[in-house]
Amino acid sequence: MITITASDQDLTEQAKKIAQQWGFIFSPSCQDPFSLQLTPQHLQLVQSYKHSPGPIYIDFSSGQIAHRRLFGGGKGQAIAKAVGLNKLPYPVILDATAGMGKDAFVFASLGARVTLMERSPISAALLTDALQRASLDNNISEIIKRMDFVYGDARLLESDETTTLNEKPDVIYLDPMFPHRKKSALVKKEMLAFQSLIGDDNDSNELLNISRQQAKKRVVVKRPIKAPYLDNQKPSLSMNMKKHRFDIYFV
Repeated sequence: MITITASDQDLTEQAKKIAQQWGFIFSPSCQDPFSLQLTPQHLQLVQSYKHSPGPIYIDFSSGQIAHRRLFGGGKGQAIAKAVGLNKLPYPVILDATAGMGKDAFVFASLGARVTLMERSPISAALLTDALQRASLDNNISEIIKRMDFVYGDARLLESDETTTLNEKPDVIYLDPMFPHRKKSALVKKEMLAFQSLIGDDNDSNELLNISRQQAKKRVVVKRPIKAPYLDNQKPSLSMNMKKHRFDIYFV
């Protein structure tokens, strides 16, 4: 159970509502290793470890995500080709492990309709906050309209009415948490924090099999370049990058 605080007293009631919505504990202050904090700018994840990185939050309007939208290469970039955006003009994509939502935003910025699905309440709270703020930004509000968020476990798509989608996706995209053996400059602070809080996605094999039954056209899995195939299932093809690859399973 994670604690949420408010940086300003004026935000206390709003922080309490977020706590109630996602099952957090509200406290006026917190010294836990990890906690959430509501500020006037955004909801953020704070770490109190010595030498810990700064607060983590999601911002679709600026920084790395904005640079990627403007200069990432459009439909010619590898991730766009992997999900078929160079062949399917406006596909319906389910990002079943949405995390920080960065890849889902790329898909939506290139014209896809995207459902972001996340089962971690911490990720869900950060994503909901980011999407609400981004919807007010005239520069990207049209992109955000193509993004829908569903809180739930994608493994339950077959059987749980609460995670039923409006339509069957053309593409299901998976980027499961992969265990990092050691801390290095290559492991981003978001991944270390999220892995510490959430743990590895040890049920990824099951999710792959369910996704292959649910997708209309393909399932795409993002993996570290040297990682084994999920469930030892060889993909139809792989697109190798410097540090990772995209395993593509055609339906």
